[in-house]
Amino acid sequence: MSIDRLHATIEQLTDRLTDVEQTAHENTELRERVEELERENDRLREQLAEQERQIEATDAKTDAIAKKSQLNKDRITEIQSRELEKGAHLKREHVDTRSIDVHTDRLEKLTKEDGNQYFRLPNGEDPLDRGGQIRLSHSDLLPVQQLARLDDDMLRSATSSRPARLAVKLWRARADDTVGDNPWKSGSQTIREFVKASDLKHWIRRQDPGVSDSYAKKLVSRTIDALLDLTQNRIALRRKKERKNGLSYTERRVILPTDAAIPGEFGRDTPETAGVHG
Repeated sequence: MSIDRLHATIEQLTDRLTDVEQTAHENTELRERVEELERENDRLREQLAEQERQIEATDAKTDAIAKKSQLNKDRITEIQSRELEKGAHLKREHVDTRSIDVHTDRLEKLTKEDGNQYFRLPNGEDPLDRGGQIRLSHSDLLPVQQLARLDDDMLRSATSSRPARLAVKLWRARADDTVGDNPWKSGSQTIREFVKASDLKHWIRRQDPGVSDSYAKKLVSRTIDALLDLTQNRIALRRKKERKNGLSYTERRVILPTDAAIPGEFGRDTPETAGVHG
């Protein structure tokens, strides 16, 4: 081997050795970087595990708070419902009408002298007399509501019409649970309450046992006409097909629509549209 070729071989080997050393250095740096990344990864995993534990603890607390909140709301709703049935007047902003459960399924919205709006059961007097007198004036009421406030002697003096007096008593039986003998029945989504003509006939005879069946039938139509007039057509007369003993017949019904604007009262499902401001 010549000297020149030997020098060339040595240079090649030297270059390869340099490359190997460089590669070894880079591998060392890479291993150090990998170890650093693994340590960072372990730290992040621990941090993630800690955050997951915190989230689980937060979710558990949130669920507990939500259950407790719902329980408190249910308790408040039950207390409010019972207090309303005892005659309480509750401020409007404190009452969720969607959850209140009272035996009449109706609340009355009214404004008192203090300027605040309250909820109560229809015609319920506040035993605590909070907020002053009710500002819903006599003139705001429908004629049938005005007459319904009178006792029987005053009603007899106010109108000589027997059908009109029966219409007032029929309305009073619907609006005041203390009256008793209520022929009205709960209706559907669009009908708040209704009374069948046949039930009305029997009701009229119970009001005056001396009335004959034939005369009671005549009084049904006259009473319905009087009720239409005294409610300013807030109620309506509908005919519906009925079946009894396999036979089909048409029955008249006096209905109170859900969206009827009755001063001082509204159905629970339509609090904003049917309520009355004083």
